[in-house]
Amino acid sequence: MARFNERTLTEGEASTAPAAPRAQTAQASAHPRATLALTSAATAVTLMTYTAPMVTLPDTAAALHTPVSAQAWLLNGTPLGLAALLLVAGSLADDYGRRRIFLAGTLTLGITTALGALASSTWLFTLARIAQGAASAAILASSLGLIVHAFPTPRGRLQATGVWGAFVSGGIAVGPLVAGAFSDWRAAYGVLGAAALLVAALGTRRLTESRSPRGGRPDAVGAVTFGLALVALVAALTLGRDGWLRPQVGLLLLATVVLLAVFALVERRTATPMIDLGLLRHSRFLASSAGGLFTGLAVIGMFSFLPALLQQTLGLSAMDTAWLFLLWSGLSFTVALQAKRLAGRVPPRHQLAVGFALHAAGVLTMLGALDAHSWPRLLPGLLIAGTGSGLLNAALPLLAVESVPAARAAMGSGAQQTFRYIGSCAGVALTIAIATSSGGGLAHGADIAMTVSAGLAAVAAGAVLVLRERG
Repeated sequence: MARFNERTLTEGEASTAPAAPRAQTAQASAHPRATLALTSAATAVTLMTYTAPMVTLPDTAAALHTPVSAQAWLLNGTPLGLAALLLVAGSLADDYGRRRIFLAGTLTLGITTALGALASSTWLFTLARIAQGAASAAILASSLGLIVHAFPTPRGRLQATGVWGAFVSGGIAVGPLVAGAFSDWRAAYGVLGAAALLVAALGTRRLTESRSPRGGRPDAVGAVTFGLALVALVAALTLGRDGWLRPQVGLLLLATVVLLAVFALVERRTATPMIDLGLLRHSRFLASSAGGLFTGLAVIGMFSFLPALLQQTLGLSAMDTAWLFLLWSGLSFTVALQAKRLAGRVPPRHQLAVGFALHAAGVLTMLGALDAHSWPRLLPGLLIAGTGSGLLNAALPLLAVESVPAARAAMGSGAQQTFRYIGSCAGVALTIAIATSSGGGLAHGADIAMTVSAGLAAVAAGAVLVLRERG
């Protein structure tokens, strides 16, 4: 990966200076709306696939005979694949063509989603979900690169990333509804797989290729090391439900630390690393990464398991849960779509802080609702937290592409989202472990998990404010 310094900026500018690249930009800009529509649609399908198991988790676990201690894997397969491969996908998109990686991702997502519907065991389903995560990584990392290429002006890029961020929230909102609409959870995966294949077919006609080659080969060793570190971390958090002081948990956490140290060593020595660790010295990139990490840890981790908690404590059906969940995710979509109006007046970093603060306030408002068996008591908290989530989803993609040179937009997107899904993996496993290991029952455990989520969000709000932007 190119170093983030004056030389990188010069090289990034030089890549668009000659006549041929300018012509390529003009050609790409001939269909900017089509590019935005297709990348947004693919992103929405990706997030729909991601969130579909949230409301079908009890039925899926029953069909696959998955014990409570292993249910985190049913939710964590996709974020695991995303976190492990987003940086590689971003580099591949920049080097070999964003359109090519985007189309490969949508095609693979369609096939692997359909295969998930045929899974007959927990591990087969988890493997299918990891493959979906890998395909999703290709889509998400290349989408912002395509958008940045199609919208070369700052104003156009601001509007386009705002729309794209809104479709992140839109996919999260619609996914549970699609899953809950079918009596058989497997049918939902067939529909989502077909939608991904349709986007791939349309993309072959309307997308223009763009790239920013850096030379070298993909960082396969870094990807494997990083992926194994994530697996060890998720396994440790999952097993922690049965006792945090057990030797297996300690060994897995130690393995995580060792593998991350090896990963850092590999990244420093390879010519084309997944991520230039020197980027973490830049406040804007660090704010983007921290924002993504805590969004996954506090927000996605909590709301991924909340639908299953509602079904198990309040006796709601999958569809009823999906409609209730829509209050949070639907408002998140609306706010993200409108938040682009704030970008000129409120820095993305401040939007992140407000978003995290609103999530914390909303989650705390929901305390005691499950224990009282009262779903109406959840409504204010869902609305407040949904507003916060919308601000997060609007600010994160803009901050991601602003934190790196324009020529490396796919890498910037991949880096921020990698931290987001690292947090998601850890957050889901931690939420399930806390909620299901409480001696006071699921409702009491849910209150503890909500309190932890609010605390993490409060820490995040303070952290992004401390990371002041430098000139």
